[in-house]
Amino acid sequence: MAGLLLVVSGPSGAGKSTVLNAVMKKRDDLFFSVSATTRPPRPEEVDGRDYFFVTSDEFCAMQENGKLLEVGTFAGYWYGTPRAAVLERLNRGETVVLDIESAGAAQVKESMPDSVSIFLTPSTEDEAERRLRKRGTEDEEKITKRLTASRREYSHIDQYHYILVNDNLLEAVEKLEAIILAECAKTERNKNLFQNYRECEKIGGNHNAVTVNQ
Repeated sequence: MAGLLLVVSGPSGAGKSTVLNAVMKKRDDLFFSVSATTRPPRPEEVDGRDYFFVTSDEFCAMQENGKLLEVGTFAGYWYGTPRAAVLERLNRGETVVLDIESAGAAQVKESMPDSVSIFLTPSTEDEAERRLRKRGTEDEEKITKRLTASRREYSHIDQYHYILVNDNLLEAVEKLEAIILAECAKTERNKNLFQNYRECEKIGGNHNAVTVNQ
């Protein structure tokens, strides 16, 4: 089966990490692509698990050397997806999940048009803001920047293949799983299967021809 590149975006406070972590716990066939960022880590975050925390100079070097699949800024910090790990997993037929913002999603769509994009959001912008403030991890200035960036994210919502409302965690997780299952079952991702069937038909046809000649 051909690998599936799944791009998930949404405003701050949408619960992207919560939904994705829940799906990852239920499925062991997904690879979550860890982004590189110049943002400092939060107290609970671990380098290499949540993000690759790098300096601005290190990030620029990665970008100049073509090591990033997409890049973008959010709340004053740079983010980017390491290219090599993504391509390696896709070539092995695995499902790779990216949690990136809309500008990065557009870059991925342009370079990898077979990717599937999902916009995850609460039913209202007010709920997204409430969740963001409830986290208590940032000061008011950073919250204001995130809210401004979130409004920009909403302006690109029509560019996504799916819109997934996250007002109920269980339902959101089930719907995301359903999207993954449906996309993995598409004909274009399973060309090896019908190629095998065609080979079987050829063998069967040849066998019948031999039987008649006998």
